[in-house]
Amino acid sequence: MTPLRVLVIGAGLGGLTAASCLRRAGFEVRVFEQTPALGEVGAGIQLGPNAIRVLHQLGICEALDTVAVRPQALDVRDWQSGRIINSIPLGEAYEEQYGMPYYHAHRADLHALLVDAFEAVAPGCIRLRSQCVGLDDQGHTVKVHFADGSWAEGDVVIGADGIHSAVREHLFGPDHPRFTGMVAFRSTVPIERLPGGLIERRGYNWAGPHHHFVHYLLKGGRLVNCVGICEQTDWRVESWSVEGDLGELRSEFAGWHETIQGLIDGMDHCFKWALYDRDPMPSWTVGRATLLGDACHPMLPFLAQGACMAIEDGYVIARCLQSQADIATALSTYETLRKPRVSQVQLGARERGKRLHLADPQAMAERDRQFSADPERRRQEMDWIYRYDVVAEHGLIG
Repeated sequence: MTPLRVLVIGAGLGGLTAASCLRRAGFEVRVFEQTPALGEVGAGIQLGPNAIRVLHQLGICEALDTVAVRPQALDVRDWQSGRIINSIPLGEAYEEQYGMPYYHAHRADLHALLVDAFEAVAPGCIRLRSQCVGLDDQGHTVKVHFADGSWAEGDVVIGADGIHSAVREHLFGPDHPRFTGMVAFRSTVPIERLPGGLIERRGYNWAGPHHHFVHYLLKGGRLVNCVGICEQTDWRVESWSVEGDLGELRSEFAGWHETIQGLIDGMDHCFKWALYDRDPMPSWTVGRATLLGDACHPMLPFLAQGACMAIEDGYVIARCLQSQADIATALSTYETLRKPRVSQVQLGARERGKRLHLADPQAMAERDRQFSADPERRRQEMDWIYRYDVVAEHGLIG
């Protein structure tokens, strides 16, 4: 029997996870990436146990452990005093509870491991400089057309081409994101530029009026990932590769705790991007083409689950195509299984952002009081996300 031919558009974290899972399920898989070289834009990424369960199935966790960091806790701290408002332990008890660890990793390190995992089972099946410009569903097959005039034909197309997805636009037309009024600054700081012991193996989330600042260790503790989010109305560029201004970042966080000042002083440069919000899509699939990850459920960063949801997607779509008799049923089942969960995470990230960016002193004090009075509250809010076991839910691939 001829194996199903699957074309994955986009070689990001979600696309590569899907490609590896699909190949292990016995399908013929090709990945098409528009950039001239494989790589990942951005720096830090947080990986909950829900995503690690999939990465464990792909056999990359041992290698991930050598380049990532297992934080001991996630702290919420007061923006001025540094007082710990709330702390979630992430050590051995956490791993025992969920069966998998929590990681802080560099996106490029995870991406490289996913490239290796796919090429180990499908050598030579990633094609670069392949910008998707159109799809042609011919009923029994589907063609993808590229900017250089070439095309590829398969049985299924998966659009994993990110927040500005060409596949999504072809299937559903342009999307209509809403600017949140928030922008993010991102940078990394080598640990040797900071006083010894200043940054521990913890996740730090500093909450202040109209702002918050997140930082954590990467690359085995050699690098600090920093993201500062503030409210602005005059910056609308939604790109991770646009340079920001360190003077502006310093001004936005003037008066914040000395730890934040030290991190900003240690930066050589920063990037700046606008945060846009999108409602859950009513449908992801047309004919033989469907979407995955940010292409169909882009979300604000406040639950640190965007990449984790894409990784889960990749596993589920492989199992659906493997277990269903026909493509239409498989893609419909994939949507039915994934949409409720990812939509809830999307909306939860929206609400978490509002809670972090309170401005009224009384509202901030009440939020902090609730967090301090009930240390388990934040962990319980995330428990349903972390506890989800996509492998147990949908079965092993292969």
